[in-house]
Amino acid sequence: MAKKYSGSKGIAGSKKPIKKVVPSWNRYGAKEVEMLIMKLHKEGQAPSQIGLHLRDVYGVPDVKTLCSKSITQILADKKVQSPLPEDLQAMIKKLIMIKKHLEENKQDEVAKRGLMITESKVQRLAKYYKRTKRLPQDWKYDVSKAKLYV
Repeated sequence: MAKKYSGSKGIAGSKKPIKKVVPSWNRYGAKEVEMLIMKLHKEGQAPSQIGLHLRDVYGVPDVKTLCSKSITQILADKKVQSPLPEDLQAMIKKLIMIKKHLEENKQDEVAKRGLMITESKVQRLAKYYKRTKRLPQDWKYDVSKAKLYV
């Protein structure tokens, strides 16, 4: 199936192994990985950056198979999760950058379309996070307060 706003099919990319077992060459246990996650979070890294850092530097293949929880679930259990989900924050940052660009280049029609598409993505993500109770029901994206969210 094609992606919503592009003509590409979106089928390429790496896949995780089908077997959900901890490899024999893994050095770290579940408690050690949780401590590393907390350390990296205190350094100011987002959950996706923590996963990349664990994979590249420490050689942890998959946090979920090792700890039986994802990185965001571990952060939520420790009550240090950010109030706004990471992907929603990234979308709002992107909106701010597009708006800043449009203030300087008012005739950029491609950027105007990109702004509309990104705003609809933010609304869709917010609707999803309200439904899953990750955001409060009265949360609303406001253009004037967008810089305060990030």
